[in-house]
Amino acid sequence: MKIAVASGKGGTGKTTVSLALAAAAESPCLLLDCDVEEPNCHLFTAAESWRTEVVDVLVPEFAGVGCDGCGACVRSCRFKALAGFGRKVMVFPEMCHSCGGCILACPHGVLREIPYPIGRLEFRHAEGFELISGVMKIGHAMAPPLIRRLKTHLPAAGLVLLDCPPGTACPIVTAVRDCDVVVLVTEPTPFGLHDLRLAVATLAELKLPCGVIVNRAEAGVTLIHDYCQEAGLPVLMEIPLSRQIAETCSAGGGLLDACPGLKDPFRALLAQTLPGLRAGRRSAS
Repeated sequence: MKIAVASGKGGTGKTTVSLALAAAAESPCLLLDCDVEEPNCHLFTAAESWRTEVVDVLVPEFAGVGCDGCGACVRSCRFKALAGFGRKVMVFPEMCHSCGGCILACPHGVLREIPYPIGRLEFRHAEGFELISGVMKIGHAMAPPLIRRLKTHLPAAGLVLLDCPPGTACPIVTAVRDCDVVVLVTEPTPFGLHDLRLAVATLAELKLPCGVIVNRAEAGVTLIHDYCQEAGLPVLMEIPLSRQIAETCSAGGGLLDACPGLKDPFRALLAQTLPGLRAGRRSAS
């Protein structure tokens, strides 16, 4: 089963929950750190990277001979990655979406595709799970190609957890696509509620089932629960606002190190609650 851990905003505790689910799993699983602009799952494990895989995409290169300045390649690019100067073409690889349209549009074959590095994948043997992190090249702006390469390592079977990027834009859509269920981590604040609404609307467009974990929950604060009841969303769990949790995670520990009693609830999520959400999705479809 593929479980995505996401949210509408950063800092809600996605990584904390992802690592807790991985630690609570009854059998070894795979954790993908899809927050490629700022991966941090590796900071909470002592495992060193045993393998690194460079990730390239194909971008055009101007061959320099045979161009008549027709501008067909420049006009074909919707992303403004090409600029024509007479019989020369300048390429801006950081803006290229690697669609290959300019190669097809050029009537003289003066453009060719070359590899352009956008980041790397780092592989680690963590305690109880395998971790693969996507690390985007500094200065590169487009995360989806790297996330797609990361997801090529999804196994055919078994439990896979995806620690997703924040927000509701292309990176999160790329990460959650084809997942079985999404766990949305939020906090009981007006900002948390606002961005949770955006995340729920995004997942509704993708027709993905989801449930909510309330992090830093406080007694008597029902902001998130009221919304979930109104929207028909299950509240899967509450993680209390705790100085002990904050200190443990700040020192590089995990949620279950600070609160061992949460291991059974997380294990129940994996064994019963989330498969139930997945089954409900299949019944609805």
